[in-house]
Amino acid sequence: MSEPTSRPLCTPRRATRQIDVGGVKMGGDAPVRVQSMTTTKTGDLAATEQQIKELATAGAEFVRVTVNDQAAADTLPALIALGNVPLVADIHYDHKMARAALAAGVAKLRINPGNIGSADNVREVAAAAADKGVPIRIGVNRGSLHRRYDDLVAKDPAGALVQSAVDELEVLAAVGFHDVAVSLKSSAPGEVIEACRRFAEISDVPQHLGVTEAGTLLAGTSRSIAAMSVLLSEGIGDTVRISLADDPVHEVTAAYHMLQALGLREGFARVVACPTCGRVEVDVMALAAKVEELAKELPSDRVISVMGCIVNGPGEAKAADLGIAAGKTKVAIYRKGELHRTIEKDELDGVLLEEIDRLR
Repeated sequence: MSEPTSRPLCTPRRATRQIDVGGVKMGGDAPVRVQSMTTTKTGDLAATEQQIKELATAGAEFVRVTVNDQAAADTLPALIALGNVPLVADIHYDHKMARAALAAGVAKLRINPGNIGSADNVREVAAAAADKGVPIRIGVNRGSLHRRYDDLVAKDPAGALVQSAVDELEVLAAVGFHDVAVSLKSSAPGEVIEACRRFAEISDVPQHLGVTEAGTLLAGTSRSIAAMSVLLSEGIGDTVRISLADDPVHEVTAAYHMLQALGLREGFARVVACPTCGRVEVDVMALAAKVEELAKELPSDRVISVMGCIVNGPGEAKAADLGIAAGKTKVAIYRKGELHRTIEKDELDGVLLEEIDRLR
């Protein structure tokens, strides 16, 4: 059952230049892309391979890996050979690691202007990237801005993020390198919003959105969405990452839920579940979680309601493709707004899979 017609949540996306990341387009008319990053030691080939596979299966369209030492660089050819998602090499401090990553065949580089070193180092990396046809993301982070921006940070932290990005873009442009993206990140959502807005006013470079050091699963998701949903609703943003101190697969799932809620990407079947109260006659939390898991492969326009009492249960159930309204001993099953069957509560587990399969 499709969503009711309503006012669009987002203004048209701003026109940005488009770059190619391992065959996946970013910016321009491409959809907002979902990105994540491995948490393993990149030099641990087996663990990193497994996590990349999990992230790709979850829907990550780019996966970033840290390339901080020779062991990490040595694993890159094998990781790239997996071929299931473009890999982005994250470079800090040692620009030689960028050269090694390019030689291995990464799809994109991420460099931090606060710690990559001199302009000569950046120019060297840009020349090597140009030879390989590999784009570069300038990843500006509030916590690692170069010391030369200290005075500006004290007066205008968002402005310091923008200025750092602009200065690095000028270094790249001076050697004819324009295949770039930018991220402007802080742990403060307000700073991220302000910096990204200002940058969007002066540049057509595509932006990767994120709130850095966002936090644990719930807090980090909330802070990230607080910033990114504002920007995305204004047409700003070409890729996103919800950075969590948790399993990175949750980053991907949360990002798709956010983009789907904003009408920017298809994601998952929508599971409507009551928040529970003293009236409920079933474990709604456990039931809703089970339904979400079973419904992962359904088309994204499907709606399933899981309700635990007779107050809102029947009404919400009737508005869904599949409605489950539980009472004390019985469960009413609705299909396309009509009461389909009433079953005993202990029959529900077996009936769930059958009914969800009908929605494929």
